[in-house]
Amino acid sequence: MLNVRPPKGQALDQHAKKSVRVLVVGNPANTNALICAKYAPSIPRENFSAMTRLDQNRAQAQIASRLGVPVNDVKNVIIWGNHSSTQFPDVRHAVATINGQEVPVYDAIKDDAFLKGEFITTVQKRGGAVIAARKLSSAMSAAKAACDHMKSIWQGTADGHFVSMGVFSDGSYNTPEGVMYSFPITIKDKAWTIVKDLPIDDFAREKMDATGKELCEERDDALAVCQD
Repeated sequence: MLNVRPPKGQALDQHAKKSVRVLVVGNPANTNALICAKYAPSIPRENFSAMTRLDQNRAQAQIASRLGVPVNDVKNVIIWGNHSSTQFPDVRHAVATINGQEVPVYDAIKDDAFLKGEFITTVQKRGGAVIAARKLSSAMSAAKAACDHMKSIWQGTADGHFVSMGVFSDGSYNTPEGVMYSFPITIKDKAWTIVKDLPIDDFAREKMDATGKELCEERDDALAVCQD
């Protein structure tokens, strides 16, 4: 878990096993992960990821609270894009277990305005709200999310479940390549795969494009000050 500057990537390149898995938490996490990987070219770039699991956990908790179910009974919440205030928490594909039955979250909540408004902004701004309340950033919740992230890498994802991770974009869902973008991910044998072919509506498209634009701007700014 690194607040990455080029020397840290270089240190990994020189001294770490090439099978190392690198989770970047320090903000801007997505772009820090990108720069870390740039300076560790001998390590497969698939071994680098940025943490958006904290945002996923926060989004799941909101939905669970709204429905009055345990957090573990909500699955497949997606965080698209950047670990920042532009991220897009998406529950269009999420499912909740209610009275033993799996129900789409949208059908269970029946409140489009909430899911497209307050729900999204609360997740986007939660980090700032924690800092305002504690005068410090989140600690235990971030540590828990890091543990969840690494547990998913080591143990894989269950059938029918996916998790959110910032990984190198291959252009899936018309996202910009060359950035570390958070996608829905499945994991098997410590290898991640982007979940494909989920339907994306116009509302989601706009949100995904906005966070992708920010990631491109961050990348360009970071590369402009890095020296090979």
